[in-house]
Order: sequence, then structure tokens, then C-alpha cells
Amino acid sequence: MATEPIFIAGTSPTVEGRTSTASGTGILSDYLALTKPEVNFLIGLATGTGFYLGHATQSEHFPFLLLINTLLGTLLVASGTGTLNQYIERCYDSKMRRTARRPLAAGRLTPSAVLWFGVTLSAMGSIYLAVTVNALASLLAVLTLLSYLFLYTPLKRMTPLCIVVGAFPGAAPPLIGWAAASGKLSEGAWLLYAILFLWQFPHFMAIAWMYREDYDRAGYFVLPHGQERARFVTLQTVLPLLALIPLTLLPISAQQPSFLYCVGALLLSLGFLYYGSQFVLHKSSVTARRLLLASIIYLPSMFILMSLFAGAAKFFAV
Repeated sequence: MATEPIFIAGTSPTVEGRTSTASGTGILSDYLALTKPEVNFLIGLATGTGFYLGHATQSEHFPFLLLINTLLGTLLVASGTGTLNQYIERCYDSKMRRTARRPLAAGRLTPSAVLWFGVTLSAMGSIYLAVTVNALASLLAVLTLLSYLFLYTPLKRMTPLCIVVGAFPGAAPPLIGWAAASGKLSEGAWLLYAILFLWQFPHFMAIAWMYREDYDRAGYFVLPHGQERARFVTLQTVLPLLALIPLTLLPISAQQPSFLYCVGALLLSLGFLYYGSQFVLHKSSVTARRLLLASIIYLPSMFILMSLFAGAAKFFAV
């Protein structure tokens, strides 16, 4: 529910590289950059998909207000998590070209201000979910925040296995959405979780390869050193991509997936696998960037496809 490795839709130099002025607009833009709006877009999409599919098997009218409350609370916690992550890693961010111009790393905001901003957002989001949605959604959001900040974040400087650890909280948004809609976590919720869990590996391998020198300079151990690096990247890219193919063909709800859904899901997964294969065969910044773009297209497309066919199945079943 925060940033690396979950949902890095490419860093936005136009946001993070903006020079802040003494004006209110400059300060607001810096605080907005702390919340990672480009990451929150995908988090909101994943949460909304979990909510919609979690409600798809129920007969009552769609609860739009509950969806809005779920998205607002989740995005507040996600924004707080992203802010606190930048507070924890401010010294390391200043050593990386990709992150050196972030508001805190560049010195445009003070650490204490960023700390309190992150704590406030996280607390507000957690309480808001508990009051307006349900306790399970709030608990999942809090557990995601804690595991991301206090397990994954420090492990980034210790072992490449941090990617596996980080993928667990990274796949949580659909669970929060499903729990908000139904009050429980059924098999469909865990299937969405598994899809998002696997998606993160090729997504992050592309980023880690593109910025490997930056990570090395800052002391992050997200990739092995020496000859093991290429093999590690290959396995972490190809195996999850292969596992995604059969996983996306399984039914999310009680309705069996239609033929058209299976065709669409298969084409998306094979396309994702193609760009992953090109990357592992010809490891370069060009192929890594293409894989990153493919991952950003794949996830929303798959979620939209699932939602469309789940909605159609519910409509025709009435």
C-alpha cells in the first residue's frame, strides 16, 4: 500500500523534481508529492476492483457511498505510508538521482513536518475506515502499513529477499476493498491478492534493473551483487509471469469465467510474458522500460476485464 515495490508506476520527475518556492502553491505541491499520487492511482484501482468484485455476488443495490468511504480511507493510509517511508529513507533518497529531488531529501521540507504529516494521514485513514466502513478493512490497512514500514523497508538494505517480503503488504489493496464490501475475505479475495502479489515481481525487476546503479550507490540490497544478479532477475521475472497465466483464468466469484473473458485474460498475460521474456533475454534499460510500461498497462486492464465480466454475469443472472 505504499511505494517500492508496490505500485511504482514510474517516478514522475515533473512532480518530484519541481522546485518549491516560498509560495503556498509550492509548499502544497511538495506535500502532494509526499503522498505519491501516481502510486495512489493504482492503489485506488486495486481497492475499487476488490470492492466491486466482493459485492458482485450480492443482490442489493451497489453501495456507492461505502465505496467512496473505502477509497478515501485507504488512500489516506497509503498516502501516510508513502510519506513515512520517505521520512525513514530520507538519507538514502538523497544519494539516488531518481529520488534526490524529493521534497524531504532535497531539504524543502523539514523531517519533523513530514513525520507528523505521515502520522496524521495514517491515523486519519485508519480511524476513518473503522468508523465508516468496518473493523476488518481498517485492520488490514494498519497491518499493511506496519509490515511495509517495519519489515520491508529495513530489509531493503539487508537482502534481495526484501522483494518477497514487500510483495505481501503490496498486494493488500484488493483485500481491503473486498473486506469493505462483504465484511469478510472469501476465496475470490485471495485470488485477487495472489494475482497482485505475482504482478509485483516483474514490475519491480524492471525498476530495479533500470535504477540498479542508483540502488547500489544508496546502499540498497534489492538485487544480488556479481554473477548472481542476472540469474536472480531472470527467475524473479519469468516464474511469476508464468504463474499468472493459469491464475487469471480461475473464477473470481461463483460464476465460471466466460470464453471471452478467458481469451482476453490469456492475451493480456501472454503479452506481459512477451515483454518479460524480451527483458530477461536482452537485459537493458530499453527492455526494462518496456516491461515496466507493459506491467502498468496489464494490471488496470486485467482488473477492468474482471469487473466487466463479473458485472455482466450478475446482470444476466438476475
